[in-house]
Amino acid sequence: MSGPLHGQRAVVTGGSGILGRVMALTLAEDGAAVYVGGRTAESSEQAIAEVLEGHPNRAELQGRLTPLVFDVLDPASMHAAAAEVDRAGGTDILINAAGGNVPSASTTPDTTFFDVDLRAVEKVIDLNLIGTVAATQAFARGMCERGQGVIVNVSSMSAVRPLTRVLGYSASKAAVDNFTQWLAVNLAQQYGRGLRVNAVAPGFFLTEQNRYLMLNGDGSPTPRAQSVLAHTPQGRFGEPGDLASTLRWLVSPHSAFVTGIIVPVDGGFSAFAGV
Repeated sequence: MSGPLHGQRAVVTGGSGILGRVMALTLAEDGAAVYVGGRTAESSEQAIAEVLEGHPNRAELQGRLTPLVFDVLDPASMHAAAAEVDRAGGTDILINAAGGNVPSASTTPDTTFFDVDLRAVEKVIDLNLIGTVAATQAFARGMCERGQGVIVNVSSMSAVRPLTRVLGYSASKAAVDNFTQWLAVNLAQQYGRGLRVNAVAPGFFLTEQNRYLMLNGDGSPTPRAQSVLAHTPQGRFGEPGDLASTLRWLVSPHSAFVTGIIVPVDGGFSAFAGV
């Protein structure tokens, strides 16, 4: 199978995370050569192995998924990784999926706003905002030289409707939304109309970063998770595959006149007022 993205090269930061690996698989299924970013070769290789396990086209897809080692908090490592992709022809699609939360950057029943560790807040901002900006500086330079390319950032419902407790995460994802819009204008005006920047804002998906907030030790939903589901009209958590069709649209020519938007993939959460 060749696919609509045949001949294009995609880089997925945070490719070893749950959402990142599914997005990498989606692009590979559509024919792209995908570089799965991770802080170690082992983490990227494991992500590739897990996402391909049981896939009917495993042999073919395996040749399209390549580990790429870098840390979004280490610009030097990203520029070295970008040079590696450039030697293969350059990055056509950049998915900024790296990010996450730090529990100590959140309030708890025992930790008030005044007790939150500011170093933890700074770390979350670095992970979500600075990592996205730095990765774009590294991997999008070649796009700008060619005047053609697509960037998709990963935001969150917490950017649109700030959630209780997750102080650092909400603020950093709101900044990602702002950066998405700013960058869409900047690249189109300075480097060409063929450069597009958008974001997806997942609703409530179970990930490594939020599992501690959503599930009790026995796997049952916490009161917070019950509240989330009660405010999600579709009444369920998102599945990583729910992002696939939105991603396919954003990286395809079908969205050629779409830039600077944040697309909710949230089961109706952002549309529901609770009554």
